Formats: sequence, structure tokens, C-alpha cells
Amino acid sequence: MSEEPVRDVIEGEGYAVGHLDSLGDGYGFRKIRRPLGVTAFGVNAIVQPPGYAPPRHSHEEQEELYFVHRGRVRIEFGDGSSHVLDEGGLARVDASTVRCVHSLDADAVYVIVGGKDGYVGRDGRPG
Repeated sequence: MSEEPVRDVIEGEGYAVGHLDSLGDGYGFRKIRRPLGVTAFGVNAIVQPPGYAPPRHSHEEQEELYFVHRGRVRIEFGDGSSHVLDEGGLARVDASTVRCVHSLDADAVYVIVGGKDGYVGRDGRPG
């Protein structure tokens, strides 16, 4: 059993662990779903330089949850409202809602989880 932090994707029987840094370099998307074998929902991370604003967008079907891992962002919505989120900040966005995430004063890293068709409920059981 190693006490060293995981730096690459490691797959085991029924699980996978990894590190964001092993999924890409520089700015842009870090695809998480395929390298870790996620099949029940979409998940990506985005690394943005300060002042960057990606294109405004919406979705046809998938609701998204944004989680700010590092930095500060301003998330703008189609109704003209905007909110600043810092590390630990969260935003849930309906599929059809137009949104744009601007990184503010430093590099920003945020994770987006998307899915549709509802919550599974409490299905945990003792191991």
C-alpha cells in the first residue's frame, strides 16, 4: 500500500482513480469520463486563463453542475444575471439555460458534471 498520491490513471476491479494533471496540459478541456470509465454521466474539467470567456452555450438535454476547484469565475446566464463563484462554489444549470463561465483574476479550474433523467436515490449498502 503506497502513501504516494495518485498522479496517473489507475484502474482496479470496479474502480479507477486518477489526477487532473495526467489528463492534459495547458489550458482547455480535461476529459474525465473516458479515461476513468465513467458511464452514468458526463464529466469534464476546464482550465482557463484569467480573463477568458468561452462561447455562451446551452444544451438540449443535459442538466449540468459546475464546481469551482481553483480560482474565481463569474457565471453569466441568459437572463442577464451573473454570480461570482470562488473555490468550492457550485452552480446547477438547466439544459436549456444559456450560460458562460468567465475566469476572473487568476487561472481557474472547474469541473462540470452533466446528466439527465433524474436522481437514483439512496441505494448504498454496507460493504
